[in-house]
Amino acid sequence: MTSAHTATQARVRAHPPQAARAWIIGAFSGLAIAALMAQAAFSASDDSSSESDDAEIISSHGYSYFGELTYPEDFPHFDYVNPDAPKGGEISLAVTGSFSSMNPYSRKDRAGAYSWMAYESLLGDMPATSEGAPADVYGESYGLLAERLEYDVGKNWVIFYMRPEARFSDGTPVTAHDVVFSHNLFLEQGLQSYAEAVKRRVTGAEALDDHTVKFTFASGISRRSLVDQVGSVPVFPKAWYEETGARLDEPRMDPAPGSGPYVLQSAEPDRSITYERNPDYWGRDLPINVGRHNFDTISVIYFADDSVAFQAFTAGEYTFRAETTSKTWATGYDFPAVQEGWVKLEEIPDGSPPTPSGFVFNLGREKLQDERVREAIALGFNFEWTNESLQYGLFEQRDSFVQDTPLQAMGPPEGAELELLQGLGDLIPEEMLSEPAVSAHTSDPDRLTDRRNLRRAMSLLDEAGWPVDESGQRRNAAGEPLTIELPVSSAGSATIGAVVENFIKNLQAMGIDARMNKIDSSQYTLRSRDRDYDIIFDNYMAFLQPGTGLMQRFGSSEAEFSLFNPAGLASPMVDAIINAALETNELEAQNAALMALDRALRYERFMIPVWYNASHWVAYWDKFDHPDPMPAYALGVLDFWWVDADKAAALAESGEVR
Repeated sequence: MTSAHTATQARVRAHPPQAARAWIIGAFSGLAIAALMAQAAFSASDDSSSESDDAEIISSHGYSYFGELTYPEDFPHFDYVNPDAPKGGEISLAVTGSFSSMNPYSRKDRAGAYSWMAYESLLGDMPATSEGAPADVYGESYGLLAERLEYDVGKNWVIFYMRPEARFSDGTPVTAHDVVFSHNLFLEQGLQSYAEAVKRRVTGAEALDDHTVKFTFASGISRRSLVDQVGSVPVFPKAWYEETGARLDEPRMDPAPGSGPYVLQSAEPDRSITYERNPDYWGRDLPINVGRHNFDTISVIYFADDSVAFQAFTAGEYTFRAETTSKTWATGYDFPAVQEGWVKLEEIPDGSPPTPSGFVFNLGREKLQDERVREAIALGFNFEWTNESLQYGLFEQRDSFVQDTPLQAMGPPEGAELELLQGLGDLIPEEMLSEPAVSAHTSDPDRLTDRRNLRRAMSLLDEAGWPVDESGQRRNAAGEPLTIELPVSSAGSATIGAVVENFIKNLQAMGIDARMNKIDSSQYTLRSRDRDYDIIFDNYMAFLQPGTGLMQRFGSSEAEFSLFNPAGLASPMVDAIINAALETNELEAQNAALMALDRALRYERFMIPVWYNASHWVAYWDKFDHPDPMPAYALGVLDFWWVDADKAAALAESGEVR
């Protein structure tokens, strides 16, 4: 038995946004043919690995797919935290909209903000947030409820050895039986897209004793996202569910006890939530937790809309604000508390690829299944004018699903990426093999309606069978008008509303019967879940490594019902590339496949990309401190920031904060 996996695979390391921009290379063009051969042979080697190979056992304090971990078994704490950060004080934040449940896994109603904080997993990588894993590396998890894990080299099974001292907040032990129960609960009562994906991959979950749990995996599939999948499932108390008869998928205000560092103190629907740090938290001294979870109290205040929330911040009603509105960032922070130094403003570099947000087409609508219609509608969005006129020139245009990373597809494919795409045969359109990756169109920054783009859009609509009638309305051969409705939450920012209104104006100029429908936040949530829209402003997830989550987000098998796929994208080409990425066993081949995936997603034109910001904009009343330098992959305000007692006392004396 080996004490540690000896893989020599290099880690994915953090790159600041500036460095990432400089490192966009047509990279991977000089990859050896051997890398592709290893990729192609991987699935066969998975199933036909020799008994001696499978008999090799890997034992480790953490997990990464390629085996190498940044932090050794005896690490004292993550490098970026302040191990001497004081415990105490309060942080308060604002949320817009409403909530009516404190169960974060309910399929109905809106759950309270940060309600996932109560729960932990075997590995320190909570599925709801990146803040449970190390924020300075990507794709690594370390033992939390589990002190170590073992798995065979073929990743046919994994055994987790749990920490016997782990406790739920009610004092009862966290056991392997709770782990198995939670795994099955998600399969029975969780999201259908999640359950379908996991059932195909995880064939067994067994408690070997009170603190040892084993999972077995299906044969003939990629070994990706197997160990980390089962290791990241939130763990609930089996006894509580059996005693109460509660369901995972139902809304409720009395959530199941968790084992995490924070517990719910109070919650008043649509008004406020308060969490308090559990003084008896079982894991407070673990290396993975040193320097973290520093606030005694986390308060969340709800507001009807963002403008009201901002005014409350200026009055000191809450103390931390992550700004997302360019107008507010550019013009709003000139109130007295900023001028007097009581409120600090920071732009903190964000090393993660920006969230792929934009206008998402509902591909379930027949009128939007024609790519020419989607391209024409996309030409109605003028990023340059929007950025200069509505957003103070603070944003950059997004093209890619992995913007500003080495995985971003640029010119025509070459090297390993080209060979991969050619190997997929007729699934890949010829133009994808010879032309640069699809990028956002350019527009005239001086006028909302770019005449060149408008002419191109109208020509595309004519070609697609939507000519203009005598009244200027576009209709198909059956006389039906081309209508587009775009719902917007009334709790959203005024800037988003203005962006949508001007986008709609350009669509109307094309002869499309387009309209914005502003609705309350609860109705907006319901309609987005039911995919009841033509176009919606939404987002997908960026990716830096393969995983089965790619199928939930972009794959065909769950496209009809996946909440993570708001377009309902179902593309055999995308499926084939995801499968190729999942089968890679070398970093170079993996990255070539992910670059191909970025290229394919952009080719499908199911989203109109908008803008992105390479930094976090944060404003806070001057009583907080954070690590310097900050880690690349998380802002971590609720994770590794802390209260400076002297600053907090001075602020309290000033009377500025309520």
